[in-house]
Amino acid sequence: MIKFCVRLVQRWLPEPFVFAILLTFVAGVIALPVCHQTPIEVVEHWGGGVWNLLAFAMQMALVLVCGSALAAAPAVKRGIGALAGVPKSPGGAIALVTVVSALACWLNWGFGLIVGVIFAKEIARQMQGVDYRLLIASAYSGFVVWHAGLSGSIPLTMATPGDALTRATNGALSAPVPVSETILDPHNVVMVVLVIVGITVANTLMHPKRDAVVVDPSLLNESDDVPVRPDEPTPAQRMEHSRVLAWMIALMFAVYLVVHLGFRGGSLDLNTVILIFLTLGLMLHRTPLAYVRAFGKAASGASGIILQFPFYAGIMGIITGVGASGICLGTVISDACIDVSTPVTYPLLTFLCAAILNLFVPSGGGHWAIQAPIMFTAGADLGVDPGLTGTAIAWGDAWTNLIQPFWALPALAIARLSAKDIMGYCLIDLLVTGLIIGGGLIVWAL
Repeated sequence: MIKFCVRLVQRWLPEPFVFAILLTFVAGVIALPVCHQTPIEVVEHWGGGVWNLLAFAMQMALVLVCGSALAAAPAVKRGIGALAGVPKSPGGAIALVTVVSALACWLNWGFGLIVGVIFAKEIARQMQGVDYRLLIASAYSGFVVWHAGLSGSIPLTMATPGDALTRATNGALSAPVPVSETILDPHNVVMVVLVIVGITVANTLMHPKRDAVVVDPSLLNESDDVPVRPDEPTPAQRMEHSRVLAWMIALMFAVYLVVHLGFRGGSLDLNTVILIFLTLGLMLHRTPLAYVRAFGKAASGASGIILQFPFYAGIMGIITGVGASGICLGTVISDACIDVSTPVTYPLLTFLCAAILNLFVPSGGGHWAIQAPIMFTAGADLGVDPGLTGTAIAWGDAWTNLIQPFWALPALAIARLSAKDIMGYCLIDLLVTGLIIGGGLIVWAL
């Protein structure tokens, strides 16, 4: 089965940017008959949506780059190197990479995604006989718990007070939903634990008994490019290498975070998460110049996101665009889910609906724009807790990322692999986690 999945992906999965182009045409072709729209209407919806996610795209890029820069800090890298020496067998290495990546992604998706692949590369340098493709796939598989974690954009958006929340949900949510009812709800925490256990077991069992695809450790060596202070620095160079400046601005951020979260009742929203990792990165890199170098190097990993986000925003425009018929594709998909739902099955069907939409719009912000106005209103009518509805959408958004190569781009760039090399293994993880998540949502709804 593993060999079949790997061959299937190798043969049929194109480069992620080509995949985005194909999805654009698929969404447009479906919208024509289903929504009774004309080709001109579809094109106008696509063009009108291309720039609608610029603010959210910037947030996503900063989460990734700040997380990557933090992962590149010398103290963090030393810890990764020491941890890479712990496993003594290929199976143990695969299991440890999966757990480390999943836990790190639960804390912050950008940090976890990069730490996972850096950890996997370090293990590949130190251990012989471990399958490199499966190692990187294991690092990426932990990404499935992203939206159920502390940097999940949908739960954090739900926890952010303001009129925008009421408008986005058509009045279904008049007050923010705290993370204690989404991310930190006991049902969700148990699901996260079971998913991590499931992918750890699956990834370990997938390691080949023989003929593993290994990599020459010398090909994975990279220079640290740590800036060295000159013997006779100029005033400008003294400031660039000043630990005092880095720590002063980091301390300023830290004080703000303490006041904001501890005394002003601020929420752990997306902007706060970014600021936390920016603060830690400055502290651990110690000097402004060192952080600038690390930030610049990490920014190259965001190139795929920057390129593809407008295209996926355009797809979102097609899915949400309403023509003369008064129908949009997102509403059709969501209504189909609602029509066959009961209070018990509604979270599961919401999860599956979000999973399908995620193939076309791999963005929590995009899902929020499409599903929030419909799903929260319907959930309220059925008596479903809004925390459960939002968590179901979040899990669906994360689940099919295992076969949507969009978010794998930074990891693949660091690992020097293509999406075809890992998505066959991720397809197996998709099946395993789908059973766990679906079952967990039904139990939560009972």
